Amino acid sequence: MGRALADEELDSQAAALAKRLELDALIVTLGRDGARLVRPDGSAEHFTTRPRAVYDNTGAGDAVLAMVAVAVAAGAKLEQAVPLANIAGGLEVSKFGCVPITRDEIVNELRHGRAGRRKTHGVAELVAELNARRARGETVVFTNGCFDLLHPGHVELLEQAKSLGSLLVVGLNSDASVKTLNKSGDRPVRQQQDRAHMLAALEAVDYVVLFDEPDPGGLIEQVAPDVLVKGSDWAGKGVVGQEFVESRGGRVHLIDLVEGYSTSGELERIRANSESR
Repeated sequence: MGRALADEELDSQAAALAKRLELDALIVTLGRDGARLVRPDGSAEHFTTRPRAVYDNTGAGDAVLAMVAVAVAAGAKLEQAVPLANIAGGLEVSKFGCVPITRDEIVNELRHGRAGRRKTHGVAELVAELNARRARGETVVFTNGCFDLLHPGHVELLEQAKSLGSLLVVGLNSDASVKTLNKSGDRPVRQQQDRAHMLAALEAVDYVVLFDEPDPGGLIEQVAPDVLVKGSDWAGKGVVGQEFVESRGGRVHLIDLVEGYSTSGELERIRANSESR
């Protein structure tokens, strides 16, 4: 009730101002609550925004104004420009200082922002997206695994992998694929849709794609990454896909594992605790 009354009063005053100044509309920014587009006749539309951690408000208003100007100049309606302005303002407050917001950042938010975020793709759809992003000069990093019980070691590896390029694709062994590997009979512990959901929730991960084969060789050839990442435990073992990636001018990067963390170790600890009760 309180918010509705506040909006009503805001709309009334904004409409009066728009009418007095002979404006087509007035955009009222509301911080984390988004923005309202108010017409001189009193009609209004509210546009929500994605909540963010605010590091610095410097330049947020300028980013909003600039995005509205660019969008309208490109032919967008105000109803289309305001959501873009919300994104630009939100990106600005998540940075320190007055930092330019790039077109690619806006596009990435539109595709992968929390509102309607979807990171898990089939191979054909994923390849099409990667081709479009490569055309803009982005660098594709790829790694793979079962990620059965997500732990800090996984997170560290994925964050380091993401730092090696513009975007990170994670190839995830399907349930059928996990069962072909040399693991205990009760693996995977979590089903593939749950494992994919957990990975997609990580900021470092841009895309998740499932594969049914025992190894990711075929998937790597379709994704064609610029950087192929594995853990340092693969040193000297022959990384699947290395020859293909390097033949295209790409590189393989081995990341040191965080000591004390492994899915097998986590499961052993859980079972031991369970048996001791």
